[in-house]
Amino acid sequence: MDWLKTHRNDLLLIAALLVLAGALALFLHLSRHDGGYVSVSVGGEVVARLPLDEDASLPIGTEGGNNLLVIEDGTARMESADCPDLLCVKMGAVRYAGESIVCLPHQVVITVEEGPDGGFDAAAR
Repeated sequence: MDWLKTHRNDLLLIAALLVLAGALALFLHLSRHDGGYVSVSVGGEVVARLPLDEDASLPIGTEGGNNLLVIEDGTARMESADCPDLLCVKMGAVRYAGESIVCLPHQVVITVEEGPDGGFDAAAR
């Protein structure tokens, strides 16, 4: 019982931080928007912009190597790459505005952008 009396404020602080973290996670989850397009950049230059609602496969060749971007079912993922660590392939699929896939060895950045309506539905007008 003495331990509880001496650590009561610590427990209150931990509980408050957990509630704040949960509220922030809920806010971020509810405020994300589905993306409309995928922007493909190589070496800082945008080389392609593809819609997420159309299935496609885009080979991306750079001086460093090759990547294969696949868009299907409203998501984009790096299907394959010949970089040594394959982190871009392991990142999985992206679909929400602001998400990205990065292949540093090949200087390839895939970024999901909001659609032409700005991510709002008809009821938000």
